[in-house]
Amino acid sequence: MNFEEYLADTHKKGQIWIWSAVCAVLFVPVAICVKYNAWPSFGAVLKGLLGVAPIYWTVGIIEIITFTPMLGTGGTYLSFVTGNVTALKVPAALNAMESAGVKSSSEEGEIISTIAIATASIVTTIIIAAGIFLFARLQPLLNSPSLKPAFDNIMPALFGGLGVVYISKNWKVSIAPVVFMVVLFICVPSLAGSVGVLVPVGVLIALGAARIMYKKGLLK
Repeated sequence: MNFEEYLADTHKKGQIWIWSAVCAVLFVPVAICVKYNAWPSFGAVLKGLLGVAPIYWTVGIIEIITFTPMLGTGGTYLSFVTGNVTALKVPAALNAMESAGVKSSSEEGEIISTIAIATASIVTTIIIAAGIFLFARLQPLLNSPSLKPAFDNIMPALFGGLGVVYISKNWKVSIAPVVFMVVLFICVPSLAGSVGVLVPVGVLIALGAARIMYKKGLLK
C-alpha cells in the first residue's frame, strides 16, 4: 500500500468512526428519553442549543482548520473522536514529531503523529479507568489545597514547554502574536476561556508579521 492508498483508506475508516461517535453520543440521551418516556419540548431543546451550540460549532470549525495541518489525516480523525485535542493530542503529536525531527506535512510526520495520538489515547483511557476505580481513595488527595495550584496550571505548563521550543526557533515571528496575546489577556482577563477561538487570531497575526518582516529583509 502506497501513501496515497493509505490516506484514502484512512479517510474511509476515519469517516466511519467519526459518524459512529456522533451516533453514540446522540443515542445516549435518546435511549434515556425512550426508557423513561420523558421527551423535552422542541422549545426547551432549541433554547439550550442557542446558548452553547454557536460557541462549540465555532470552536470546532476553528480547531479543524487550525489543527488538521499539524496532526495529519490519521491523527485528526483519532483526535476528534477521542477528544481532548488542544490539551493533550496536539502537544503529544508536536512533541513526537519534534523528537523525531520530522515535519507535520511529511509522510513520516503523518505516521508519527498518528502513533503518538493513538498512544496518548490509550494511556489516557487507562488512566481514566484507573482513576474511576481509585477515585474514592484518591479524592482527599486530589482535593487537597496543596495540589490545587498544580491542577490550575496544567495547560500553561503543557503549552509553555512547547512554546519554548517553537518560539526559540522562530523568535522574530513570535514577537507580534505573543505581545498581542499577553496585552489582550492582561486587559481582558475574561477572554482566558476563549483560547480556542483566539488561536487562529494569533496565527493570522504571526503570518502578517512574518510577511512584513520578509518584505523588509528581516527574515530569510
